[in-house]
Amino acid sequence: MAKKQRVAIVGVGYSTVGRDTGLSLDELTAQASVAAMNDAGVTPSDIDGVATHSLPHQYVSATHTAAMLGIPDLAFYSSSVDGAAYSVAALHGIAAVASGTSEMCLTLRTVHRHGAAGGVSMLDVDPTEGVAGTAQFAMPYGAFTGAHWAGLYMRRHMAMYGTTEADFGAFAVAQREHALRNPTESFFHDPLTIDDYLNSRYIAKPLHLLDCDYPVDAGSALIFTTEERARDLKQKAVFIDAWASGTTKEADFSLVEDMTHSSPWMAARRLWSQTALKPSDVDIAGLYDGFSFIALQWLEALGFCGEGESGPYVSAGNTRLNGLLPTNTDGGACNVGRRHGANFFIELTRQLRGTAGDHALPKKPDVGVVSNAVGGFAFAALLTAG
Repeated sequence: MAKKQRVAIVGVGYSTVGRDTGLSLDELTAQASVAAMNDAGVTPSDIDGVATHSLPHQYVSATHTAAMLGIPDLAFYSSSVDGAAYSVAALHGIAAVASGTSEMCLTLRTVHRHGAAGGVSMLDVDPTEGVAGTAQFAMPYGAFTGAHWAGLYMRRHMAMYGTTEADFGAFAVAQREHALRNPTESFFHDPLTIDDYLNSRYIAKPLHLLDCDYPVDAGSALIFTTEERARDLKQKAVFIDAWASGTTKEADFSLVEDMTHSSPWMAARRLWSQTALKPSDVDIAGLYDGFSFIALQWLEALGFCGEGESGPYVSAGNTRLNGLLPTNTDGGACNVGRRHGANFFIELTRQLRGTAGDHALPKKPDVGVVSNAVGGFAFAALLTAG
């Protein structure tokens, strides 16, 4: 699709976030939406597009959200349950604004802690009826959630490239360092050592507990608009330079043919083909960390290190604040909670426009990259300071 208009991020916002907030999906969605509108300095009457992405069992409707917020008329709306988490809503919002379909589009991801992974639990199984779909083949082996295929991905990378558990741990340790600089949003306030990581329990060996994102109740919202409209708004705009999706021919994560070379590589190839920027131009990254190994695969796919070299790259300190590529500077989903990728769009927006507060990078970045998902489907985007 031709990108007809330059797209800007002009508002970001979170709901109350917690382990058990007691808030409904509607309440979390409304809180995040209002926070993003207040951040941008706009009202519901300014918005003419809404895009949501939901888990099937935690569905958030775009049209219902618009009615709840008092948006008078939608030129564009999208409610998706398939694909790369929050970035699907972002993709729809960006494309709607770029094409001229929407002038200002609110995009959302709302999750509840319980069942947020979308996996099948034994509590959901009626022993008299059994289990349908692919779960019938996985559950007899104890595979209930994404953690089980994540362990397979990590083991394959270790076998092919010599990556170690300590390499994965180095990424977790670096993210905790970032989280300590962001105490208002992080759920963890104690330093993490490599020994802490290695001594944490296995979930699906070699996947440790500390490789996993932290389930929470959360609503996250971003507002996209045109460059022209952004000039009149409250915040300094952050622009979308390029964006791209990618898939593999097998949608089932457990059956992806090449576990070390999956959809991030397809998305990254498309991303760099759409821009004059290069990996060496990127100052900051927000790389999806539903499990820590996902961020390492993105480091390779995006060209920040060679194929199979992400373990040594991370262990050398390159993703830390003083490294070549400060990564997940809010602390990542392992520390600020599972927000399904929206947190990285929000964090990079704040860093690039200079509103990250006490955890701002020592030198304000000009170019950032965000990514979402792995395996069967993925998305990446390049963001630039206005």
